[in-house]
Amino acid sequence: MSHADPRFGAQMRALRAERALSLRALGQLAHRGKSHLHDLETGAKAPTPETARHLDEVLRAGGMLARLVDEPVDHDAEAGELLARVRASDVSAETLARIEAGVDDLASAYATARPVDLLPMVRRQLAYVGRLLDGRGTLTQRHRLVVTGSWLAVLRATVHIDLLQRSAASAHLHTAMALADQAAHPEIQAWCLETQAWEWLTRGDYRRALDLAQQAQRVAPRGSSAHLQAAAQEARVWARLADVRRTREALDRLERLTANLPVPERAEHHYRYDPTKVLAYTATTLAWAGDPAAEQMARTALAELDPRDDGGDRPRRSASARLDLAMALLAADQPDEASAVAADAVRSGRVVSSNWWRAREVLRQVELTGTAEAAAFREVYEAHRPVTR
Repeated sequence: MSHADPRFGAQMRALRAERALSLRALGQLAHRGKSHLHDLETGAKAPTPETARHLDEVLRAGGMLARLVDEPVDHDAEAGELLARVRASDVSAETLARIEAGVDDLASAYATARPVDLLPMVRRQLAYVGRLLDGRGTLTQRHRLVVTGSWLAVLRATVHIDLLQRSAASAHLHTAMALADQAAHPEIQAWCLETQAWEWLTRGDYRRALDLAQQAQRVAPRGSSAHLQAAAQEARVWARLADVRRTREALDRLERLTANLPVPERAEHHYRYDPTKVLAYTATTLAWAGDPAAEQMARTALAELDPRDDGGDRPRRSASARLDLAMALLAADQPDEASAVAADAVRSGRVVSSNWWRAREVLRQVELTGTAEAAAFREVYEAHRPVTR
C-alpha cells in the first residue's frame, strides 16, 4: 500500500488556490472527477503515486506533491526478509557499535521528528542491518545484531502506528517479537506488548489494551523502562474505562516505582524512561478520567514542557499536553479556553495521526457545549486533519 503524507490534501488545495482554479477547472485539466479531487483535498481518499505525479505536473508543483506520496511497500515481505536472514546466517561485528549508536539516535529522534520523516531513516537502518546479516561472525556478534534488528523493528512499528498504518505496524511488531524471542531479550518483548497496548487504546479497545499492558509488566524486568511505561499505560487504560479508583492505584504504583529514579543520559530516548514524564503522564491520565485535579496538573506540565510558548524542546509532548489541558478544561466547564488550547495543539502540526482521536474528542465535546469558539476550532481541525486509511 502506498503512503500519503497527511499534508498532501492541504498542499494540493494551496497550489490550486495559487493557480486560481476551482475543483471543476482542475478536474478538466487533470481529467479527474470533481468529487475525487475533493476527496483528495479533504483526506477522505489517499492519492496513488501516479495520481500525485499527474497532479504535480498539472499544478506545476515541481515535484512537491509527488514527494508526499511513497511507492507501495510490501511490509510483510520486508519484515519477513529480516527474520529469514537472521535465521539463515551469522554476521560480521565490524560495524556493530556504530549501528547500535545509530539505533539510539533514531530512538532519540522519535521525540521531535515527524513520523513521516523518521520512517525512511528507520527503514534505511533496517535495510543496512539486513545486509550485515549476510556476513559471518561469532555467536556474540550475531546476538548483538539480532537485538539491534529487534529494536529497529519495534521502533518502525511504532512509527507506522503513529501514521495509522496498522497492517505495516503488525508485520514489524511480529518480527520485533520474533527477534526478541531469539535473543531472549525480555525488555524488547515487553516493549512489543506495550506498543500493542497503546495501539489498541487509541482504537478504543480498552480491555485488550489493559490485558497487553499487564502482560508487558509481567514480562519486563522489574524497574526497567518497559516495565515503567507499561505501568503508565495501564493507568491510562483504567482512565478510559472510567474506573477512578484503579486509575489512582495505578498512578500511585507508578509514582512508587519512579521515586528517586535518575534522569537517563538521553532523556529523549523513546526506550529509556524519563522520570520527568511522570507529571505529564499523570496529567493525561487524570484528564481522561475527568478528575478535577487534572486542570492544574496539565497547566503545570505544559508550563514545564513549553515555557516560552514556542513548542519547547519536545513539541510532540507539548502538543499532547495542550490536548490534555483542553480535556481538563472541558471537564471544568470552560469550553472557550478548551477550544483555543486545542486549536493551538492542532496548528502546531505535532499531533500525530495515532493521537488525532484526542483532538476529535475535544472537538466533539466543544461542539456539544454550543460555544461560539466551536466553529473556529472546527475550521482548524479540518485544515489539519490527517489522511486515514
